[in-house]
Amino acid sequence: MSAGGAHLSSGKINLSLLRDFYRREFLECLDKCLGTKALVWDDALTGPFGLIAEYSLLKEHEVEKMFPLRSTGLPKNNVQNVLFITRPKLHLMEMISQNILQEEQQGGFRKEYYLVFVPRKSLLCEKKLKEIGVYGSFTSVEEFNLELIPFDYDLLSMEMDNTFRDCYLDNDFTSMYYAAQSLMTLQALYGTIPYIHGKGDCAKNVVDMMRRMKGELSGREPQITPQIDNLLILDRTVDLLTPLLSQLTYEGLIDEVFGLSNTSVKLPPEKFSQKKDDGSGPSDVSSEPKKIILNSGDELYADLRDKNFNAVGAIVSRKAKVITAEFDERHSAKTVGEMKQFVSKLPHLQAARQSLATHTSIAELIKEATDQDEFMDSLRCQQEFINGMETDKVHPYIEDSIAKQEVITKVLRLICVQSFCNDGLKPKVLDFYKREIVQTYGFEHMLTLMNLEKTGLIRPHGNRTYTVIRKSLKLIVEDVNEQLPNDISYVFSGYAPLSVRLAQYLARPGWRSITEVLNLLPGPKVEEIQQIPVALRKRRNSISSQHSSSGEQKVTLVFFLGGVTFAEIAALRFLAQQDDGTDYIVATTAVANAENFITPLVEKFESHLSDSPAY
Repeated sequence: MSAGGAHLSSGKINLSLLRDFYRREFLECLDKCLGTKALVWDDALTGPFGLIAEYSLLKEHEVEKMFPLRSTGLPKNNVQNVLFITRPKLHLMEMISQNILQEEQQGGFRKEYYLVFVPRKSLLCEKKLKEIGVYGSFTSVEEFNLELIPFDYDLLSMEMDNTFRDCYLDNDFTSMYYAAQSLMTLQALYGTIPYIHGKGDCAKNVVDMMRRMKGELSGREPQITPQIDNLLILDRTVDLLTPLLSQLTYEGLIDEVFGLSNTSVKLPPEKFSQKKDDGSGPSDVSSEPKKIILNSGDELYADLRDKNFNAVGAIVSRKAKVITAEFDERHSAKTVGEMKQFVSKLPHLQAARQSLATHTSIAELIKEATDQDEFMDSLRCQQEFINGMETDKVHPYIEDSIAKQEVITKVLRLICVQSFCNDGLKPKVLDFYKREIVQTYGFEHMLTLMNLEKTGLIRPHGNRTYTVIRKSLKLIVEDVNEQLPNDISYVFSGYAPLSVRLAQYLARPGWRSITEVLNLLPGPKVEEIQQIPVALRKRRNSISSQHSSSGEQKVTLVFFLGGVTFAEIAALRFLAQQDDGTDYIVATTAVANAENFITPLVEKFESHLSDSPAY
């Protein structure tokens, strides 16, 4: 994947600085090994590292081969150094050990082996390698602290998919340490963030760790004028409803239907086959999925991604007319100068036409999915729940879905939405769902249901808070305008994400205006002021006083602990475009949809044994 990053530097904060920081560190890590190299990748790391350093750059640093980490061993190669780049997980240590033992059995060309843990070393993993007897084969065991990866000019992700499970099911808060560390890295590059607000247990945990880390620096912080004015840390448990709902923005639906990963998506190839030269029909269709990179470097995508899907067709149609008109200009070009001007625009026009064709195909694929009865019925069920209808009894659609043995994550998602909107399920309803799921999907899902209860996604009926929160924060908006929205609720066609409402109220008029609602949400409220050195503070004040009249916007970094959806990101971008004086950058432990959110909690036989983290 290309790491070309013009789209990273076009925002309020130049995030290509962060990308370059990680790139420099990684290349220094590689250069410690003299001679030719093969990199052996843990699959989960290839996407994130692809956004930091492309293969052409690695080749300049003597990387000749790249292999996925497999238990079948390494393909034949004659490199001098083999670097295993891996997360600290025990089952990966077993695979690495098998690779080394097989290489040593084969003999032949003498190689040096290096192990690089991302983002931190693990004592348990090192112990495992010693037990197997391969630890001594490594020339060195290092760590590479890749924390927040820049995805776009306003989006950073740690790509830690299991954070919610780790924290709220396994009581493993290692990822919160990484989150705190990543915020310290950001402050080293972009200056100390003066005001910190947070809500939730994990938010407090992160702020406490940041305070300790700052203490360890003992006044040695970089003297940089702060570029980020506010930090808002939101624990996912503060808003468990939003990530469970079907996203209705263009980007959100691409993720729901096909799964976006590290800014790229894989789509059915037949939609993207080239026409034959004579235009008679499609040429040979590749069997490989079509991989498309999606970020704001694509002008049309930047325009479409945050729109409600119902508004996409009109924009694509308008863009098609504009491109056709621009191509037709060549017929009216008479002079050499006019021809030259048209030719200079041609590469941009051809790229725009290609982008239009791509997004027309993607929109058609999404429409096929969203027109299905299955999608519409599920959406209707969700809409009933969030509006407070049919929440206190067994829902016939959920009952039918179980009877038809539909995908278990879909069923669990709807039960969790019902539980949230009803402030927990009545004992009779909860027992019915549990019995039906265990009988239909297997007894191992007794564990799954226990996981959902332990994390608060399903709970017995309790105090009525959802109705109060819904009304106080205006979460339900009637007659929402999907084409020309005037409220963030357009991203779910009438429901405003609770998490983004909190960010909106923080910016104006402040959280004091919603103290009662904040007290109903789980976990403590956090407020922290970080002192800025006087010289930097004065400079900052003079800057803000110069720009206050011209509408200079403050920058707020919103950090989601436990994952964020593309719909929430779209809602924050919408707020940034309004005249409320705040620009938003989103940081998250992972970008997720409901499927990613629930899947780590679904138990399969032995899954919790074989893939446990080993921090």
